[in-house]
Amino acid sequence: MLTKQENDLLCHVEGDAPMGQLMRQHWMPVCLLEEVSEPDGPPVQARVLGENLVVFRDSDGHVGVLDESCPHRKASLVLGRNEEGGLRCLYHGWKMDVRGNVLEMKSEPSGSGLTDKVKHKAYPSQEWGGMVWAWFGPQESVPKFHPPAWAPTKEARVSIAKVVLPCNWAQILEGAIDSAHSSSLHSSDMVPARVDSAEATNKVWLRPSTDTAPRLQVHRTDYGFRYAAIRRPIKNSTTHDYIRTTVFVAPSTVLIPPNNLYNIANVNVPCDDTTTCFYFIAWGNPANTPETETWRAFLCQRIGVDLDSKYRPLRNRDNLFWQDRQAMKAGNFTGITGFPNQDVAMWVTMGPIADRTQERLGASDVAVVEFRKLMLEAVREFQATGSVIGQGGDAVPPRLCAFQHILPKTIDWRAYDANYVWSDSTDTVDVIHQK
Repeated sequence: MLTKQENDLLCHVEGDAPMGQLMRQHWMPVCLLEEVSEPDGPPVQARVLGENLVVFRDSDGHVGVLDESCPHRKASLVLGRNEEGGLRCLYHGWKMDVRGNVLEMKSEPSGSGLTDKVKHKAYPSQEWGGMVWAWFGPQESVPKFHPPAWAPTKEARVSIAKVVLPCNWAQILEGAIDSAHSSSLHSSDMVPARVDSAEATNKVWLRPSTDTAPRLQVHRTDYGFRYAAIRRPIKNSTTHDYIRTTVFVAPSTVLIPPNNLYNIANVNVPCDDTTTCFYFIAWGNPANTPETETWRAFLCQRIGVDLDSKYRPLRNRDNLFWQDRQAMKAGNFTGITGFPNQDVAMWVTMGPIADRTQERLGASDVAVVEFRKLMLEAVREFQATGSVIGQGGDAVPPRLCAFQHILPKTIDWRAYDANYVWSDSTDTVDVIHQK
């Protein structure tokens, strides 16, 4: 468990909060590219680390990430006109470009010179991996953008489900790195089977183990840590182990053990202290990685069906996350469809910020404890010296990935030469992207 002071230090990101300032030293996702795909299209509202933002694509196709409030009288630019190379406020016609330059002030006398004296807050942006990214750190020293481990090349297909959740980023991330819960919470969707490796079908993910109590081992790194959940395999259990490794890339990315067809990751972007934008990602070879809408349907994370127009879940605490008790009696463990929705129910019912002073942790919580220790150490080091965990292109090695394999007991998982899944086979029957 943590003290209240430690919990506050870990969770709070708004304003001058140290954790938020640490996160600002990394490029952060702001929204999906599909939300601003059209030049001169509707502006999009976003919120990151407690800041209200407006995102738009101008007439020439450039993306801007600006403070939402007009520099003049602070009206919302989300309502503005996106036209002729800039975003125009409806109130008095002030117009800003993607770099925050004020192009026009319709309400001011010609020749006043005020346009040269006003600069609107704008953040450097980058498009990659289906997302718009922005740099919220020191504007005088913007680092080079490096592709994330889950979108290493432009050739990769990246399919993303986005959900905005009413709880703190840390309890979501802790769920993502907690391998032990999958044997219970997701037991109806991640089904034990006599297979040689984890496999994906169009309905479930098959796993080659019935072991519900994995042994956990952690390996700390410069960018975060890797850890292994070691289970008994169904086959050859006397000579082999079933290894599932998860990778935490500070400050807020998790690489999940893949299946036989594609890789999996999630990114957890704090909107503020009690709201998080959760991105759940499938990526890999386009031949085997599901397309975006198929991925969202598989996860039960479709806009207009499972989510409202602002990516907020229609399943919530008031309607018990659409839990089906009859399905539970028939054998479904949770009665909640879509395994991310099972996670969401757990995260949200912990409260807006989980009270870690009242927990009782066990052996299965090794990775959760490591995450807390690592990030508290990292934020204190940042406060003391300015050193930033995982900063720079060399901090995260190329081809970094999670993996899952049945390995001989003689092989140390830390030394196993893993590569991300990039099969070009299309022979698998009933794979998730087929209809």
